[in-house]
Amino acid sequence: MTATRLLLTVPEAARALAISRSKLYELIGSGAVRSVKIDGSRRVPVGALDAYLASLMPAEKPGEVAA
Repeated sequence: MTATRLLLTVPEAARALAISRSKLYELIGSGAVRSVKIDGSRRVPVGALDAYLASLMPAEKPGEVAA
C-alpha cells in the first residue's frame, strides 16, 4: 500500500510552489498559506497549497470559457 503524504516540510512546500522558503514563511505569516506546528516543527498541509493556488486563479465569469 502506498501512503499519500498529507503534510510537507516548509522546504518541500516551497519547492512545490517554486518559491523561496522565506517567501513561503511570508505567506504563512500573512495567513495566505495555512500551516500547522507539530512538536515544534512547521508543516504545510498539501490541501493548503491547493487552496492557495486556487485563491490565485481569477474567478470565472458566467459564460466565460477557460483558456
